[in-house]
Amino acid sequence: MTDYNVDVNVPSGLLLQVDFWEMVKTKEPIPLAVMGILLVFSLLSWTIVYSKWTTLRKARAANRNFLRTFRKTEKLDAIAAAGQQYPDAPLAAVFDFGYDEVSRQVNSKGRITNFISLERTLQVGVSEEIAKLERSMNWLATTASVTPFIGLFGTVWGIINAFQALGLSGSTSMRVVAPGIANALIATALGLAAAIPAAIFYNHFGHTIKEMTARMEDFSLEFLNLTERTFEG
Repeated sequence: MTDYNVDVNVPSGLLLQVDFWEMVKTKEPIPLAVMGILLVFSLLSWTIVYSKWTTLRKARAANRNFLRTFRKTEKLDAIAAAGQQYPDAPLAAVFDFGYDEVSRQVNSKGRITNFISLERTLQVGVSEEIAKLERSMNWLATTASVTPFIGLFGTVWGIINAFQALGLSGSTSMRVVAPGIANALIATALGLAAAIPAAIFYNHFGHTIKEMTARMEDFSLEFLNLTERTFEG
C-alpha cells in the first residue's frame, strides 16, 4: 500500500497567496474556455438586462401618457397627431395600425365597412409590439438554463485535474490539489453568477411584458368602441 504523507499544517504563506487572481490563473485550455464562455454569457446578459429595463420603463411611462391623451380626445385625427409625441409607447403603435386601417376604409368607402378587418389589424399590431418587447428575452432564458451546466462541466474538470495531480505526486499536500479545486470552485461560482440574475430578470421582464400585452388587448377594444361611436354613432 502506498504511504501518503498528509500535510495537515498548511503554511501561512500559502494562505496569503490563495487569492482570486491566483486561483483563476491557469494555462490549461479547458478551464480558460469555460471561464471565458461564462464571462461572455454574464456580460451579454447584464447588457440585455440594462437595455430591457430601460426600454420597458420608458414603454410603461409612455403608455400611461398616451392612454391619458386617448381617453381625453374623441377625434382619431387628434389622437394620431398627439401619438407622435410617444414613440416609446406600444399602445401608440397599436393605435397607428388601427388608424391606418380606418383611414384606408374611410378613404375607399367613405365609412367603416369591415370591423372584422379592423380587429384583425389591431391584433397584428399587438403581435408586432409583443415581438419587439420580447426581443433578446431568449438569451436570458438560455443563460439561465445553460450556464449552470457549463459551470458544472468546469467543476468536474477541475476535480478530475485535482485527482490526477494527487495521483501523480503521491502526496495529499494542498499545494498539489489546490489549483484543480480552485478552478472547480471558480467554474461553479461563475456559472451561478451568470444563471441566477438571468433567471430573476427573465421572470421579472416576462411578467411586465404579460401586463403590457393585456393592456394592449384592452386598448384594442377601446379603439374599436371609439371607432364605432365615431362612424356609427
